[in-house]
Amino acid sequence: MRNGVKTALVGGVFTAMVGVAGYGAFNLYNGVTGGSSASADSGPTTGPPTGAEVEKAAASFFKRWENGDADAAADFTNDPVAAGRVLHSFTGADITKVKIEQGEASGANVPFTVSATVAYGGKSEPLSYKSQLKVVRGESTGRALVDWQPTVIHPELKRDDTLEVGEADNPQIEAVDRDGKVLSREKYPSLGPVLDQLRERFEDKAGGKPGIELWIERADQTAYNTTLVTLQKGEPGKIKTTLSARVQAAAEKAVRSKAKSSVVAIQPSTGQVLAVANQEPGNNVAFLGRLAPGSTMKIVTAATFIDNGVAVPSTRIPCEHDIVYRSQTFHNLPGLQANLNATLADNFARSCNTGFIKGIAHDNLKDDSLTREAAKFGIGANWQTGISSYDGSVPAAANSDRGANAIGQGVVQMSPLNMASIVATVQGGGTFRQPVIVDSSYGLDRATANGISTTTASQLAQMMRTTAHSGSAADAMRGLGAGVGAKTGSAEVAGQEKPNSWFAGFRGDIAVAAVVIEGGRGGEAAGPIVAQVLAAN
Repeated sequence: MRNGVKTALVGGVFTAMVGVAGYGAFNLYNGVTGGSSASADSGPTTGPPTGAEVEKAAASFFKRWENGDADAAADFTNDPVAAGRVLHSFTGADITKVKIEQGEASGANVPFTVSATVAYGGKSEPLSYKSQLKVVRGESTGRALVDWQPTVIHPELKRDDTLEVGEADNPQIEAVDRDGKVLSREKYPSLGPVLDQLRERFEDKAGGKPGIELWIERADQTAYNTTLVTLQKGEPGKIKTTLSARVQAAAEKAVRSKAKSSVVAIQPSTGQVLAVANQEPGNNVAFLGRLAPGSTMKIVTAATFIDNGVAVPSTRIPCEHDIVYRSQTFHNLPGLQANLNATLADNFARSCNTGFIKGIAHDNLKDDSLTREAAKFGIGANWQTGISSYDGSVPAAANSDRGANAIGQGVVQMSPLNMASIVATVQGGGTFRQPVIVDSSYGLDRATANGISTTTASQLAQMMRTTAHSGSAADAMRGLGAGVGAKTGSAEVAGQEKPNSWFAGFRGDIAVAAVVIEGGRGGEAAGPIVAQVLAAN
C-alpha cells in the first residue's frame, strides 16, 4: 500500500511523479550556500533582507513556480534539493494553470494565494489555498532566498511529504449500522479502533469503486495520507455491522460520565451486538477485558444450583454475617444485614455472598460444576465475533478458589461482552447465541453451546427482575418499567483502593453489561451506565 495510510481509504494508488535525478551540485551550491548566482540580486550581503529583497526573492520564486520550472524555483530557496523534490511532485501531480497572488509582506514574511487546476484521467477540478513564506539571507554569499519549509508549497505538507494524484487501489470503506446509517469515529469515538479492525478484516468483501484524487503522500508511514482534491468520487464499499446507531449513541454518552468505563449491548433474540463503548477508546475493555466480574457471576452460580438440584429460588439458604469455607473467610458487603431465613432469591436480590458460599459447598457440586455450567452459556467456546474479543474463563476450582469463583472473584475472568451475553442467554429463553458485530453474510463460524433450560432461564430472569425492582439494582433501574431485570457486582482487585463496579441487566430484547474500573459498588457506578443504554431501546 502507499507510504502512509490514506484517510478513510485503504490501499495504494497509481502515481505520476517526476523524479529529481540529476539535480546536482550547481543548484546545491547556489541554494544552500548562496552561490554564484548571487550577482542577480543587488543590495547588502549581511543582516536581514531589505524590503526590496524580500519582494524580489518572493516574486522570482513565484514566477518560476507558476511556469512549472521546478529546478529554477528551487534555486531561489536555501535548500534546493528538498525544495526540488516537492516542487517536482507538484508539477508531476498534473497541477497546471498555476497562478500565485503575492500578498503584502510583513517584514520577511510574505503571504500568498495559490490557484491552479488538477487534471487526471479526463477529470479536472480547481485547487486553491493560502500559504506563506519567509525570505532569509544565504549564509555564505548573502543572497536573499526563500527559507525552505514544506508548508511553502502547501500548508499541510510536512518534511519529505510529496503531492500525488491518481486512482485509489481500493475504494473508501464505510461501516454502516443495522439500518444502513454510516458509523464514523468522529461521531462515535469508541468505534474508532473497532472500525479499523472491521476495515482490515473485511475490506475484500466491502465492494465499492475507487475515486480519483490529489493527496499528500506522507513520508511517515504511520500517518494518514491527506486528500486535497477529489476529482471523481468513488462509490464507498460498505461493511454491514449489527450495531444500532441509536443504542451506540446512548452508550457513547453513558461512558463519558465515568472514567475507565466500558459497556456492551446485545440483542438476546439474535446475539447481535447493538453497541460497544469505552471511555478510553484505545482500550477495548468492553470486548477484551479479563476481569473478575464480582457478583454478576452469581447469575451463573444460581444456574449451577438450579441445574444440579441444590436449590430453586424459594429454597432456604441462610445469609450469615460471615462464613469459613476451605480455610477462607467470606464476608458480605458492609451494611448488608444477616438473614438466617433467606432464600436463594433473597440472597440473589440482596447479593449475599455468604449464602452463595453455603450453596457452592453443597455435596451435589464438584470442583468443576461451575465450569461446566458456564460452558452452557458459551464461556470459553472460542468466539468469532468479527473483531478481537475474549470469550471468558471459569477454570475448575482448586483449594479455596471454589468459593471465590462462586461470587465472581478467585480465578474467574470476564469481559462486559461475556456478561452481556450471559444476560442475553437468560433473557433469550436459555439459548446461547454467540455475539457477533457483523452481518450474517460475512460467514463467521459462530461458537455453539448447550444453553440452559427454559425453566432455569425463567427462574433466573425472575430473580433478576426482583433484584431490579426491590433489590440491590433498584436505584439504578428505577423508571425503566416493569419488564426489566438486573444484577449488581463489585470485584475487589489487589492494589486498588476501590473495587471494580459491575452491572448487568435486560429490558425487552436488549441485554447490557458494564464495568467501571475502581468504580465501587455496582449499582452506584456501572448501574447508571447500563440503565442509560437500556433506556435507548
